[in-house]
Amino acid sequence: MSEPDQNRKPTLWQVIASVNAAFFGVQSRKNRERDFTHGRPLHFIVIGVVMTVVLIAGLVLIVKFMLRNAGL
Repeated sequence: MSEPDQNRKPTLWQVIASVNAAFFGVQSRKNRERDFTHGRPLHFIVIGVVMTVVLIAGLVLIVKFMLRNAGL
């Protein structure tokens, strides 16, 4: 990433990638610094909440599917 790119706010895809990396604890130092310097906290909070809801809904659907197939 060139110097001018680091002075811009993160794009939607960069925010999603950063939140995803934070879920797994593998965020790079460069991206974390970009997020804290140029990102808006509300964007990360909203994306984080949405991703958490999607993760929980996915897990619930998987468990329901497995239980239905097991005959329970």
